[in-house]
Amino acid sequence: MIESPWRALGHRNYALFFVGQGLSLCGTWMQSLAQSWLVYRLTGSPFLLGLVGFVAQAPVLAFGLVGGLAADRWPRQRVLMLTQTLALLQAGALAGLTLSGHITVGWILALAAVLGIINALDMPVRQAFVADLVPRSDLPSAIGLNSSAFNAARIVGPSFAGFLVATAGEGLCFLLNALSFLAVIACLLALRITPKPTATHARAAVLLAEGLRYARRTPHVRALLGLIALLSLTAMPYAVLLPVYAGEILKVGPDGLGALMAATGIGALAGALQIARRRTVRGLGTSIAKAAAFFGFSLLALAASTTFWISLAVLVAVGYGMINGMAGANTLLQSLVPDNLRGRVMSLYTLVFLGVAPIGSLLAGAVAARFGTPLTVALGGLTAIAGAATFWRALPGIRQHVREHNLLPPEEPVAQ
Repeated sequence: MIESPWRALGHRNYALFFVGQGLSLCGTWMQSLAQSWLVYRLTGSPFLLGLVGFVAQAPVLAFGLVGGLAADRWPRQRVLMLTQTLALLQAGALAGLTLSGHITVGWILALAAVLGIINALDMPVRQAFVADLVPRSDLPSAIGLNSSAFNAARIVGPSFAGFLVATAGEGLCFLLNALSFLAVIACLLALRITPKPTATHARAAVLLAEGLRYARRTPHVRALLGLIALLSLTAMPYAVLLPVYAGEILKVGPDGLGALMAATGIGALAGALQIARRRTVRGLGTSIAKAAAFFGFSLLALAASTTFWISLAVLVAVGYGMINGMAGANTLLQSLVPDNLRGRVMSLYTLVFLGVAPIGSLLAGAVAARFGTPLTVALGGLTAIAGAATFWRALPGIRQHVREHNLLPPEEPVAQ
């Protein structure tokens, strides 16, 4: 069933959350492009680009499960207030060092690691918090709109950042990102949330074991997390190599890099809006498999491209396949998971989505330095296609499990 993708915005709390996050995400993407270009300008090294990506995301692998426990034990609104305030301070420190001329690769690595720790706590809580803002029937719309905001910001933020980097330098981008966190903090303060019962009386080890046991024994959770982990390790690290594409292969500079990132965002926005229009999860499993395969074939096309305009078009397809699959997986997980396990399951989602990615970034940087960027991207495309085929074969077992355990209301068709 296809409905309006905007229906989640009819809920006041979600509308406030959406506006605040949208503004902050624009600043986040500005900082992402400016930081990548700053590292490339200072070093010219694909390996160091991969290393910065690694240290920015490795803390998610180490602390992501802690974020899931926080989401199930403490009020999610308060946890988000804390993490957003810390992120403001991190961006402010990066801006101050850059604008004062004291920035070094060492400082970039250290501050990237700090932001990674903050995100490790923030991301699972933010994912689970969406279910506190809308009824379950509107979760596909809310999750799709979250991805839409993320990718609309991917269009606006890098495009503006590319212009600012070329004219005023990277420091201004970092400063604007710091200021953008004020918007999300103000919106969080304005929310009216009725606290839900939490598992505060259970020991952390017991809660963690319960979440891991559920993920291991549940076919759809196991298959989705496996697919996302594979894509994060091998296919998604193409993004850390885009500065190399812009500087060495396409020779288009920071403005061109901003356009390449914006092209990815356009495709990703289209993919996210398609998920937001869903009322049910019928056909979502098949859609996820097709999206992962499309992502892989698009990466093969990107690896073969040496022309700027062709690369722009291909990156639209890359963004569409990547986010349609990821947002679909998020929607399917959140639609089927019990409320009392939501935080821990979403921490596992965050762990395989973002926690595995730093290993992929480091690996991609090393392989690109040795064998070249195009071959590295092509290998990621091939593994994405293989992962899509494996997930496709798991779908019959997933459908049977959903039916046998009555995980959906009687009127809700089973994911196909």
